[in-house]
Amino acid sequence: MSDIEMNGVDLNEVLLAVEKAAPVDAVEAVTRSAGVNLGALWVSFLVADMSGRALVRLVHVPIGDVPDGRRQDQDLAVVLPFDGGPQEQALRTQQVLVEHAGDHHVVRAPVTQRGEAIGLLEIAVSAAPTDAVAHQVSRAAHTLAFVVIANRRHTDLFEWGQRTTAFTLAAEIQRRLLPSSFTCEADSFTVAGWLEPAASIGGDTFDYSLARDLLHLSITDAVGHGVHSALTATLCVGGLRNARRRGGTLLEQAQAAHEALVANAAAGSPFATGLLGRLDLSTGILAVVNAGHPAPLLVRDRAVLPVVLPISRPFGVRPAAPYRAAEVELQAGDRLVLLTDGMLERGAAALDLPARLLHLSALHPREVVRVLGDLVLEVAGPVLPDDACLLVLDWHGGHGDTRRTAAGADHHRASKSLPPIASRR
Repeated sequence: MSDIEMNGVDLNEVLLAVEKAAPVDAVEAVTRSAGVNLGALWVSFLVADMSGRALVRLVHVPIGDVPDGRRQDQDLAVVLPFDGGPQEQALRTQQVLVEHAGDHHVVRAPVTQRGEAIGLLEIAVSAAPTDAVAHQVSRAAHTLAFVVIANRRHTDLFEWGQRTTAFTLAAEIQRRLLPSSFTCEADSFTVAGWLEPAASIGGDTFDYSLARDLLHLSITDAVGHGVHSALTATLCVGGLRNARRRGGTLLEQAQAAHEALVANAAAGSPFATGLLGRLDLSTGILAVVNAGHPAPLLVRDRAVLPVVLPISRPFGVRPAAPYRAAEVELQAGDRLVLLTDGMLERGAAALDLPARLLHLSALHPREVVRVLGDLVLEVAGPVLPDDACLLVLDWHGGHGDTRRTAAGADHHRASKSLPPIASRR
């Protein structure tokens, strides 16, 4: 008998209920099953807001009386800003937490898949939950992660709920250029990206893709602002992805991005800077092309130093000259930080990045990029003059070893705790 069956949940019945439900009702099919099996007083799913600074209550079973929030048809989205409380702690530390709330107990379990913190599952029960009950909630939350990932392809409901501020057309285009998950955990590495957009979109992007023994990385910065910048970024990222998916080498990917901009240049001369990387997961050797971009930072042995690389021309800039690649040999425990100039220039120059990176060294990359996004807004905001983009790679080594996970996260690598909000800055 499987663990899920032993916990009183038939996975086949849950998946059948999900398949029978419309995409907008798929989450409720899981939460209802978990609630019934646990005799829950209520069940709630909270999806992570796109800002990374709140959770949004999307599904509540039963609905009952709920506070006012954003409404779309019969759906309600209630924003719950992070305040350092148990909801934030459960999501950030990837731990199941139990809170005694008057005459009942609330079990909170992170909804996570490969380190992507999708949201939080809350279940209220009348009696103090046993370890078995907490485990069942955790398993339900992990199942819910796959249900959300599968069904958000077919509906705007989840993305609507996550958007607490309206997107411009340029922001909509830029959003589509980013990977569907900002975080990925594997046995040998963890990678996480983040984008703090400017008031007028600056065309910054990050991307990654995992092959069997390779990890592809990129961070790019298109010239200009607004829709034109977003379209330049579209050509650049499209060229990179197309070449990568055709099996192109790192240099061929760089050349493809350059040719995409040159061949489709309209008025003016759009160009983009960028860093492209291809990490050999069996050796830890990272091949890098720097196309006129700020140098990455390497955190190693309690020191933060820029990685000196040969600099090639930006994508779209002529006359043509061959792109050059360099190699960086990563050591287990290294943290590599790729960033755009929005993290370094103008008001952001007041942020002491090396000091902050050392201060945040114990945090998961997912938390590092979010905290640095908060800090950039603090010193250069609240409205940024330029996009600020980050991609953080932790190299663990040991490619092919068994990944230690529980409910979608490696707890050995998760942030152990978070300080109060005021002390994070």
